[in-house]
Formats: sequence, C-alpha cells, structure tokens
Amino acid sequence: MRPRGPALTPAPTEGASLEHPALEHLVVEIRGLKRTLLSAGRLLVEAALIPTLLLTVLLHVAGLHAALAGALGWIYLTVVVRWFRSRHLPGTLMLSAAMFTGRVAVALATSSAFIYLLQPVLGSVVMAMLFLGSAALSRPVTMRLARDFVHLPGHVLDRRGVRRMFTQVALLWGLSRVLDAAMNLSFLHAGVGAGLLSRGVFSPVLTVLTVMVCVVWGWRALRRDGVSLRLVPAAAPAH
Repeated sequence: MRPRGPALTPAPTEGASLEHPALEHLVVEIRGLKRTLLSAGRLLVEAALIPTLLLTVLLHVAGLHAALAGALGWIYLTVVVRWFRSRHLPGTLMLSAAMFTGRVAVALATSSAFIYLLQPVLGSVVMAMLFLGSAALSRPVTMRLARDFVHLPGHVLDRRGVRRMFTQVALLWGLSRVLDAAMNLSFLHAGVGAGLLSRGVFSPVLTVLTVMVCVVWGWRALRRDGVSLRLVPAAAPAH
C-alpha cells in the first residue's frame, strides 16, 4: 500500500553534499489541490456568503430574531445535507457551525445586530495577536497550520530560510487580520447594513487575497531555499 501524503524527491543541487541532506534540493508533491480549493470555495459560499445574504434580507423583512434564526437554520441544514450525502462532515464546516451558533446565541441574548457583527471584529483582533505574537517569538503558528496540509520532514523545517518564510507568512496573516478588524469596525460605524456588507463580502475577499499572497510568497521563498512544490492530481480511489 502506498503511504498517504506528499512525496519528497531529492534532487541534489550543484555543490550539495550527500552527507547533508538539508543541502539537497527537494521536490514536494502536493496532491489533490484542485479538490481542496473547490471544497474551500464551497465552504465559503455555504458558511459565509449565503448566511450573510439571508441575514441581510430577513433583517429588513422580518426583524432581528427571524434573521438570526434563518441564517442559523441554513447552517444546520448544510450540516445535515452534507452528512446524509457523504456521511462525512469537514472539520472546518463543524468549526464554522459552532462559531456561528455562538455568535447567534450572544446576539439573541442581547437582541443586538451590532453585537453580532462586533464579535468577528474581536475575533480578528485575537487572531492578529496570535499570528504577530508567534512571529515575534520566532515560533510561527503558520508552521503548525501548514503541517495539516503538507508534510515536510524535520530537516526541511529546520532550514533557516524555511522558518523565516513561515515567520513572514505569519506576519502577513497578522497584518491581514488587523486590516480586517479595522475595515469591519469602520463599516459597522456606518450602520448595520454596511457592517453586514463588509463582513459577508469584503472580509471573504480579503481572506482569499491574503491566501493568494501567502501562497505566492511562500512558494518563491521555498524555491530560493532549495525546496520546490509540484502539484500532482489526486490519486484515483481504489475499486
């Protein structure tokens, strides 16, 4: 049975020593990226765009409580449909559902749409502190997150250039979360409608742009340090 995970193909560069594998040029094969991107896009639509649209429409038509109930009902419907279709629930979907439930519960308890929209702003501030703090301590949280998607051997992670890249990506994410918090807070001061627009549309766009910038930045930084990433199709399921 072929082991799961990306394959590592050493390709010695000029001047590399066989006694020091860290000096070899490595090619890391990443499988199923297209499927991952499609899943992420579907999650964005199901757990962010549609609930925000429902909340915006119902808030003006039926009031706060009905709007929150409708948005929360959509999230639970998505979870149920996913479960019956595949008998599998992505962890990110469950996390989104749990966070959304908590936000709705607080908003219902306070009967305030402002409080509902303020919670993600506070979340962005906490995330910014996490990313920026980990970068300042030279223990970037992005390195731990990356291990959920790509397995890199210890001697690759120990490279100074690789660790520097993860630190830089953590700084990018931290600055992005600061910008997200400032943007949403400024829109929220203009009114609940503007806050919903910012949270439902501009925040996802900012997140996607941040991902793209970090991917390009990380890709180029790894190549400079002798690590190349190669995209390969996902293996076909065995029959």
